[in-house]
Amino acid sequence: MDAAVDVRAVARWFGGRPRLFGAPAPTARAVDGVSFRAPRGSVFAIVGESGSGKSTLARLLVGLLPPSAGEVRVDGQALADLDAAGLRRLRRRIQLVLQDPRASLDPRMTVRQTLTEALVVHGLRPDREAREARVAEAVGLVGLSAAHLARYPHELSGGQRQRAAIARAIICEPDILVLDEPVSALDVSVQAQIINLLMDLKERLALTFVIITHDLALVEHMADAVGVMYLGRFVEQGPVAEVCGAPRHPYTQSLMAASGHGPAGTREPAPVLEGSIPSPLAIPSGCPFHTRCPAARLVAAREPALAVATPDGRLPRRCVEDIPAPRPAPGGSSVASCHFADEPAAHRSPPSP
Repeated sequence: MDAAVDVRAVARWFGGRPRLFGAPAPTARAVDGVSFRAPRGSVFAIVGESGSGKSTLARLLVGLLPPSAGEVRVDGQALADLDAAGLRRLRRRIQLVLQDPRASLDPRMTVRQTLTEALVVHGLRPDREAREARVAEAVGLVGLSAAHLARYPHELSGGQRQRAAIARAIICEPDILVLDEPVSALDVSVQAQIINLLMDLKERLALTFVIITHDLALVEHMADAVGVMYLGRFVEQGPVAEVCGAPRHPYTQSLMAASGHGPAGTREPAPVLEGSIPSPLAIPSGCPFHTRCPAARLVAAREPALAVATPDGRLPRRCVEDIPAPRPAPGGSSVASCHFADEPAAHRSPPSP
């Protein structure tokens, strides 16, 4: 199946510029070598904690940021090969829906003005009557009425504002929507309405979704495939049924435990994550997850001869020194970047003395 979005080893680094005096400024590796493909009509989810690089990746997908390395291809066209006019034409086909509609909608414009502006910017429906008809069609598709067209964002509820933001995204008839935390700013009851709306629009308009989220329940409900992101990299990737049903990376297992799921085939839940994600200005050596990894601590406790002292306690030497290569699942299509991905015993507590 053809890929609507094809991301190839894309990276985005910030900083690193020379200073007038002293060493260059440190480099923040916000996205560092991410690859994935989203076939037409599919839903690809990117999940991880705040600070993992998800939103930066979203902006790379729509061309708001240029990559420092690698490339993003939309329908086979590399974004880096496009000039300003070509990039504007492409943006009509790949639209971004942001997390907070209060920040993404202009408070000085009514819903009608916001939707009309999108048509004008992209040179669509030059006739006024045709524009009005398209605006009315778009608000109808997202469940708003004609009465909402004259309202300003502050006169709408949170769910109505997000519906208006989605209407602005689909009014230009895109092929792909990049949804950056589309429901996290909404009440739980409204979240379900927006999720159902998005899935309905996907089927009616034949859309491809790339969803940025930290909500694994949303991933299991909406997505076909998922990439689990940590410090700018995918630590696990594959079909949702495999990654969420039987997670192999300790980070994915901890995220699942935080959402009330334990790893498949065990009675005890995975340890819940402790500590905070390190700064992208100082990514740990070896496996970037080793400073917080519960599996690494269990292995070090069971095999102390293979451990070394670190500021985070005694940890396996290979975790501290060696970057793990992606390991395909036996007989499956998922991959996990963990030294213990194929060692289930590494994730169980050591026997009591």
